[in-house]
Parts: sequence; structure tokens; C-alpha cells
Amino acid sequence: MDLVKPFMDLHVGEASEVIREQCQELILSDKQIEEIMRRLLKEINKGLNKATHPEADIKCFITYVQDLPNGKEKGKFLALDLGGTNFRVLLIHLKDENDFEMVSKIYAIPQSIMLGSGTQLFDHIAECLANFMKEHSVYEEKLPLGFTFSFPLTQLGLTKGILARWTKGFNCSGVVGEDVVQLLKDAIARRGDVQIEICAILNDTTGTLMSCAWKNHNCRIGLIVGTGSNACYVERVDNCEMFDGPKDPNKKHVLINTEWGAFGDNGMLDFVRTEYDREIDHFSINPGRQIQEKMISGMYMGELARLAIVKFTRAGLLFGGVGSDILFKRGQFFTKYVSEIESDKPGTYMYCRDVLDELGLEHATDEDCANVRYICECVSSRAAHLVSAGIAALINKMDEKSVTVGVDGSVYRFHPKFHDLMKAKIRQFVKPDISFDLMLSEDGSGRGAALVAAVACREAH
Repeated sequence: MDLVKPFMDLHVGEASEVIREQCQELILSDKQIEEIMRRLLKEINKGLNKATHPEADIKCFITYVQDLPNGKEKGKFLALDLGGTNFRVLLIHLKDENDFEMVSKIYAIPQSIMLGSGTQLFDHIAECLANFMKEHSVYEEKLPLGFTFSFPLTQLGLTKGILARWTKGFNCSGVVGEDVVQLLKDAIARRGDVQIEICAILNDTTGTLMSCAWKNHNCRIGLIVGTGSNACYVERVDNCEMFDGPKDPNKKHVLINTEWGAFGDNGMLDFVRTEYDREIDHFSINPGRQIQEKMISGMYMGELARLAIVKFTRAGLLFGGVGSDILFKRGQFFTKYVSEIESDKPGTYMYCRDVLDELGLEHATDEDCANVRYICECVSSRAAHLVSAGIAALINKMDEKSVTVGVDGSVYRFHPKFHDLMKAKIRQFVKPDISFDLMLSEDGSGRGAALVAAVACREAH
């Protein structure tokens, strides 16, 4: 007897025929996945190519990170992780292979600074850095620093990154179009009291790959599936026409930050988008942008499920046609609800009932619960399959015999089936002679940043 059934079939007996039929458009066929892989690769090649880069959806930014950790990095390193309303400062002491000590502190960025001048922002960061170094008795030492900056950057080198645009509620004047590494250096110099050598600037995807590569030397892809979605991978320098500056003949590879959330912005994914996807895009703060991300990430998954549930309720197919004010309110069905509902054991609806109670749907029947769970499964499986299509395409493109994918992000971490769904789907579409593994990253944006600095120092000395 076959005990391992695909997840999509687990509760088929419970969801009603009509709901399954209505959800069909949320299920990607193998043929569609193959087409998505083909289109994604085409877009990646456009991003790598100088002539087509300007119109490419997937920008494939060069990170200038050309060396992966070999486990022999030693010493003390600072990391600065700026990606939202807080930032973290970390001190990492790498001792032996896989042995390290780490202390960190989170600092808030007041609203006035988020909307103030760039000078204010970087002075605030430099002050917190100096205080942190005092607290941890490294004030007198000259330490290398890795800077994770999770905003869209055009990198011109390992220590040169031009801010393309602010996101996430920031709007500091005098920073867009400027080199953020230089702005941080200037702020440190204005203080004149601490010695910090900024060795690298990177985004969280690169950090994820580096963090995993320190433990697992086969790591060639970094993936984020959280509030947003992005991936980076190892590419041959020969394929990177956008690589600017001197090329080292001994370094044949470089990390590429794909920024694949923007896949589909030019209509490439229209053939699999649904009315729910179009509605989410229409009401988002960036209509027409980040189309793939809106089908995958934690910022949108709950709302996708809610839109389907609302449609079926209004059609009389759920809850006897009686909804609730909360259900009908945009953004009130959180992505964590999807994970909770799918955590119920088959045939039980404990978490599902808790969620529906919170939404004011106490009148839900067992069949309603089964149908809601099926809708959630369709939404999360589609997200996992879209991610898998991208990862399989990258693994096949690199064509190495064994590849580890470092993964981070709340959706991958907390959804009960995301990992297994990805493993099965990637296996289906990766060349049969390639083996791969998915590895949960531990603190890519922190430890990964320190590791990029450590590797840069190893190379420089």
C-alpha cells in the first residue's frame, strides 16, 4: 500500500466536489510548471545580458561576492543588518570550523529618522555601532564589518552599492542614487572614535547562502520565502556581461542576486494568474510590480485565501452563505492562519475552528472547515510549486552534481508542509542525475553578513 500520498489528495474526500472544481485554477499542472521554468530562465538570461538587462524583469544584480566560506575563517567580525524599522548590530567571533560565539542587539529607528535626512540616519547607525562596541569591549579594536542592506541596490563592487529606491516606509533624503557604504563610512569618520573597516555590502538572500555555505560547502543557492521572496545563486563570470571592473582569472564564479519577485511584471505569468491575484495586485501599494512575489510570499498568502473564501461564501458555497464583517475586511485573514489551519491532523479541525471563531464564523460546519482547509492547501501548494519551479530551473542551469539550497523566511519556517511540497516538486523537475538538499538557514542576514566580511578579509590578507 502506498502510504505517501501527495498532500493535495490528503483531504480530497472531505472538501466538496464544487469547491474542488472552483479551486482548480489555483492548482498548477506539470505542463504549466515546465512553461514557468522555461520563461523564468529566459528572463534570467535577459537580466545577465547587457543588451537586454534594461528591459529584464529579473534584474540579476551582480553581488561581487566571488568566494564562499571554506570553514577556516577565524577572528572577530561585526555585522550590521538594516532591512526595516529596526536594525541589528552583531559581534561574531569565529573560532574553529562550525564553532562561533555571537552577541547582538536590536536598535529602533524612530519614524522621524526614517523620514529625515540620510545624514541623520547614518549618524544614528554610527552612534549605535560605537555604543555597541563599548558595551562589548571591542571599542579599541579595528574590526571588519559586513553590511546587510535589504533595499534595492545596484552594486558596483563588493563595497559599493547605489540605492535604487527606498521601500518599507523609509524615505530619507539624499540617499537614493548614492553609495550607502560611503554614507556609512562618512558617518563613522564624523565621529572619529571607532575603527571599522566595511568589507562588504549584501542583501539577505546572499547572507542566507553564505550562512549555509559555512556549514555546508555544497550550498549554491540562497532562497527567501517570507514576507517577500527572492533567490540568489552561483553563476559563471563568463555569463555575466554586467560584471563591471577587473576580473580575476582565478575566480570563475560570482553570486547573482536575481530579485526574482519581479518575475511576471511584463505579463510572463498572466497565463497562470487568477482573479484573486489581480485583485491583490490592484489594491497593493505597488500595482504591476513584484507579480511573482504576490503569488508566493507571506505578505499576500492569507489575503489570497481570504478572497477565495469570500467569493465562495457570497456564492452560497460556504458557511450557508453567511459571512462576517471581519471576513469581508481586507487583510484580516493572516498568513499564519493558513499555516495553523493546515497543521490540523486529517479529519480534525481544532485550529481551523479557532481561526474561524476569531473571524466571527462560529456557525461553520465540519464541511465548511474541510473546504476552508482545501482552499488554504491550494494557495500554499501553488506558492510552494512556483518557488520550486524557480529553484529547479536554477539547479538545472548551474548543472552541478550536488547542490544545497539555503532557505530562510517565515513561510518556509512555519508552514507545516512547505518544505516537503518543495522537495517533492523540485525532485520532479531537476535533471535525474543531480542530487539536491534544502537547508534551513540560521540567521543569514546577521551571521551571513559577518561571513561575507570574513571571506573578504581572508582574500585581502
